Amino acid sequence: QVRLVESGGGLVQAGGSLRLSCAASARALTAYNMAWFRQAPGKDREFVAGLTWRAITDYADSVKGRFTISKDNARKTVLLQMNSLKDEDTAIYYCAAKGVSSLSVSRDPNEYVFWGQGTQVTVSS
Repeated sequence: QVRLVESGGGLVQAGGSLRLSCAASARALTAYNMAWFRQAPGKDREFVAGLTWRAITDYADSVKGRFTISKDNARKTVLLQMNSLKDEDTAIYYCAAKGVSSLSVSRDPNEYVFWGQGTQVTVSS
């Protein structure tokens, strides 16, 4: 069992930045592939960014060049740096983890077993 706790969400003006953090209770992040998803009101949960245990990354086209996912294995924390935020980035952001079964990032939320409770990000124009 892995417990994930997100933090860092909030209200920010368009063009601003936020950094989300996901603290994991796992014995080691190197045993998991990690990802961030988001869900806006009335929409399906969508992939934002992912990171394999070998630090291979993948990003949704909508955030590429603006968001950066990274991890600190020693602190068992996954970060999502979000820059140049837009109104359409407003959503609840979730951290997710899955056991290592592939070398690439999965964008399918159904493949992720462990989820955090989510943190709200609101971008105002």
